[in-house]
Amino acid sequence: MGVGLNTYWGQFEGLLDRLNGYQRTIGERMEREGKTKVVNVGMVDDVEKANETASLMKREEVELLFIFISTYALSSTLIPIINKLNVPVILLNLQPLPAIDYDKLNGMGDRGAMTGEWLANCQACSVPEFCSVFNRASVKYDIVSGYLDDPEAWREIIQWIRAARVSRGMRTNRMGVLGNYYGGMVDVYSDLKLQSVTFGTHVEVIEMCELAELRRAVTQEDIQRKVEEFKSVFIIDEACSDYEIGRAARTSVALDRLIEKHRLGSMAYYYAGTAGNEYEDIVTSVIAGNTLLTGKDIPIAGEYEVKNAQAMKIMSLLGAGGCFSEFYAMDFNDDIVMLGHDGPAHFLIAEGRARLVPLPVYHGKPGKGLSIQMSVKHGPVTLLSVVEGKEGVSLLVAEGESVPGPILNIGNLNSRYRFAISAKAFIERWSKAGPSHHCAIGVGHVADEIRKYAFMTGVPVTVIS
Repeated sequence: MGVGLNTYWGQFEGLLDRLNGYQRTIGERMEREGKTKVVNVGMVDDVEKANETASLMKREEVELLFIFISTYALSSTLIPIINKLNVPVILLNLQPLPAIDYDKLNGMGDRGAMTGEWLANCQACSVPEFCSVFNRASVKYDIVSGYLDDPEAWREIIQWIRAARVSRGMRTNRMGVLGNYYGGMVDVYSDLKLQSVTFGTHVEVIEMCELAELRRAVTQEDIQRKVEEFKSVFIIDEACSDYEIGRAARTSVALDRLIEKHRLGSMAYYYAGTAGNEYEDIVTSVIAGNTLLTGKDIPIAGEYEVKNAQAMKIMSLLGAGGCFSEFYAMDFNDDIVMLGHDGPAHFLIAEGRARLVPLPVYHGKPGKGLSIQMSVKHGPVTLLSVVEGKEGVSLLVAEGESVPGPILNIGNLNSRYRFAISAKAFIERWSKAGPSHHCAIGVGHVADEIRKYAFMTGVPVTVIS
């Protein structure tokens, strides 16, 4: 919404049309570059329009409200908005140009026209007034200052839009939990009620017997189609047997149907059971299928790591990927930290193509089967952990680089990471923040977007830098 003072429109010819033009330009650019739906209500310049606008935005279920301060506007215009809408607000203090053309304005001669020109550049005037009202009303808000074509301002605006996408995506997500915890891994244990209340995520508890039933119904034609999908996505190691590939394909088809049946957007799983039963056959053949799902923006976390499934979903909603990872080792010669994990990975953020390989044993887990071997793309990365501490849920974030160098080709995700601080300092500061030993790794630097999402939801965030 734009805000202005309706008294001006009859005093200064063309001013309203000019300001509306600025607002249209902003809205269209938001929609285009933010790849989102923008509800643009136009100019709100009195209390009656503010009431109508608040009702409209409530019906539209807006996630985030941008207020373009087109010129000076009365703070009373905001009161109906903040009374009816409970969403964060971003004040757009965007003037037409980096600076007023002083010579042009002063040379206009007509002081009335000069005043109209000044008012078209008077965006900053209302910022303190609006903040005063927001502070008193305990409104969550922030400010983007700059000019209409300011790259820095637009970078921030798009980050806010991406954060709003995460907020909506997490609140509408359905996360499945399948199986049970890895016994004794107490850092992984999670409070499902707390996760639901904090992020709005619905948790769907799923039984292994349901997946088993779906798996029994898979046909040979289904399996062949899935094998072809494996071939299109993975490099299939020549040591993989047809039996293991078929077993993984059968389970992958069943997983797809489980996800579709429960409309899941993420899942955490783990199962041990006793040797030789049907459920062991399932759980030792899930990695390929869960990797495909993770690459389709349905992140799957092993070891029943609910918190990490949440972190991976945040990364996925940001378009950064999100690989299930843990600390593997440190190389003090090269000052890097190695992270990886067995189980499902995110094949779309691999350096090259992910490889499907056989493992004679799943370390610490039952059975054997196929696994994914890959590294995360070299370049900027972000680590994210959802932390459950004594004060509740918080987010832990760090930006770094995935760097080339020797890795362990052991049939796991495995990569080398360098941070702005030393490897020693990083592992100590990260660990003291209280996460589980898992984290989500995504490509690109997205800490700013995560900060903004945390602001929108009121979740504390710690950034290691």
